[in-house]
Amino acid sequence: MKEVSFKVDAGVTLPGEGALEVAVEIFAPEQPRPIALVCLPGGAMTRQYFDLRAPGDESFSFAREMAARGFISVLIDHLGVGESSRPADGYALTSELLARANAEATRAALAKIRNGSAINQLAPIPEVASVGIGHSMGAMLTILQQARASQHQGIAVLGFSTRGLPEYLTPEATELAKDPAAARRETARLARAMFRDPYPKIGRSSDGSQLYAGLHAEPAGIQAIKAARELLLPVPAFQSMLPGNVAPEAAAIDVPVFVGLGEFDMAGPPLEAPRAFTSSPAVEFLLLPKTGHSHFLFAARRELFDRLASWVFTL
Repeated sequence: MKEVSFKVDAGVTLPGEGALEVAVEIFAPEQPRPIALVCLPGGAMTRQYFDLRAPGDESFSFAREMAARGFISVLIDHLGVGESSRPADGYALTSELLARANAEATRAALAKIRNGSAINQLAPIPEVASVGIGHSMGAMLTILQQARASQHQGIAVLGFSTRGLPEYLTPEATELAKDPAAARRETARLARAMFRDPYPKIGRSSDGSQLYAGLHAEPAGIQAIKAARELLLPVPAFQSMLPGNVAPEAAAIDVPVFVGLGEFDMAGPPLEAPRAFTSSPAVEFLLLPKTGHSHFLFAARRELFDRLASWVFTL
């Protein structure tokens, strides 16, 4: 397998900031299929969520497991996260801005794959197609990116639903969510009120311990995910909690959609999640047994990897 990391211009600007760059990492098998899986991590995670490393065990790594099945993976750090540029004002990193930057990073990465400049000794793949893969907040941003840029042949939405997480909201935010347009206008203000720091650090809660580490998660995976932890981006994190967060964009998605949830996930009633994609020609749903929110830590990840690979083939 071949891998390379680089940075590309984000294609967006912010007042008082210099050039903004997005960090990208590409994993490719020796003889890849002409399909690139563009992966966006969730809140408080870097791109390493898709390449979890455990000593002597690569089965937690989405990118490596997909490479074994012949797929290229493109891993992206959101602005403000990991090795991407971190503006001083984290509240300026709205979901719309991140979606634009991720779309530009996707375009640049795919161009490198198509012209053969992505990885030394990897032949050009001019016909490469892309599939968006997003987890949690990254799934929300994948939906926004696809609704705005229409770059992917299909999208996989993991650990996310447009229901949001209303149980974590203030009464004001809950009431405002009844008017989606007003909620969009007030998202940054409400996020600032909820998260007092422009890059908050999320502590371990009883819910988090259960969803991310407890249940049937494998100890090696629990250790591996620690290296992927990051500060939170408050505005998109808050938006992902709002009921109806990206419901209009989800309803406009006109490519096939794969929805994956864990049995003990944090997305509400599982069967409601696929119903958001009313314009999609085909929605495939997978409920992973004995699995929490971070799917790759659990034994059912093997079923997820196999089903995702089979679904991508149908595209």
